[in-house]
Amino acid sequence: MNSQSRLGPPRDFVGYGRRPPRVTWPGGRLVAVNLVVCYEEGSEYSLYEGDSRSDGWGEYALSAPAGVRDLGTETHFEYGSRIGIWRIARLLERHGVDATISGCAEALRRNPEVAAWLRESDHDLLGHGLRWTEQWTQSREEERDHIGRAVALFQDLLGERPIGWNSRSFPSVNTRDLLVEEGGFVYDSDPCNDDLPYFVPTKAGSLLVVPYSKTLNDSRYLVSPGYVTPQDFVDNVRSYLDFLIREAKEEGGRMMTIAVHVRWSGQPNRAAALEGVLETVLSRPEAAFMRRNDIARYWLSLFPTEGLPS
Repeated sequence: MNSQSRLGPPRDFVGYGRRPPRVTWPGGRLVAVNLVVCYEEGSEYSLYEGDSRSDGWGEYALSAPAGVRDLGTETHFEYGSRIGIWRIARLLERHGVDATISGCAEALRRNPEVAAWLRESDHDLLGHGLRWTEQWTQSREEERDHIGRAVALFQDLLGERPIGWNSRSFPSVNTRDLLVEEGGFVYDSDPCNDDLPYFVPTKAGSLLVVPYSKTLNDSRYLVSPGYVTPQDFVDNVRSYLDFLIREAKEEGGRMMTIAVHVRWSGQPNRAAALEGVLETVLSRPEAAFMRRNDIARYWLSLFPTEGLPS
């Protein structure tokens, strides 16, 4: 085995096992639903920004040849920041849903109106990087620098820092250690391995993990098998939620994550799907939307000693 593959957090195949904690969420709800809105536009790789390549479109395999500026991809990303974010913002306001904005700091810097909207709203922030870069290609020092610069820029733009973190696609073997080293993060949201928050040991004591999930994610419009029509997304959310509610009645509360990207779910047909998703969750009295920061704080209130340094 390559020594690099043994670095990073250990694998845990057991977790809570057959005895997960029997909890309920505020108001006696059985399922906490966290809606994550990913905002990355303007922070992706682009030859225009001086990068060595441009990020792929995501919708099609076709892209500009290496070394050629990909205006098609650039403008596809721009749809999210020019149109998609505002369409989704109106949907959230219309339905009274507070979401978690998983934002790249540089993306917010490049669109001051989005940063202002986030400051004025009740949505919370999940740190998603300085840029939408592949941190697993960075050295430990480069990644540390990016995290520190991202936190400082978030603070400057929003008047507050993120207390949670979610990397692009997946973390590096150094990410968790660097989050702990930075000192201001309450939770890590990179793992996709549970339906409940849990604690992990670190060199500085226990760290809370609020798990992410890529199952209910609009990226499934882009993969096969995935979502063929927007209704597929709605149906998938309904099946997932119905099962969790039945299970939670017997085993205790659960958490679910729904994630959308403004350049994809900001398109009209997919925005209609998001509206169907919101209405599906809101129609179930056993479930409630919760911001990710609130889920973390609530879990810490239930198990305060778990988060103390060892």
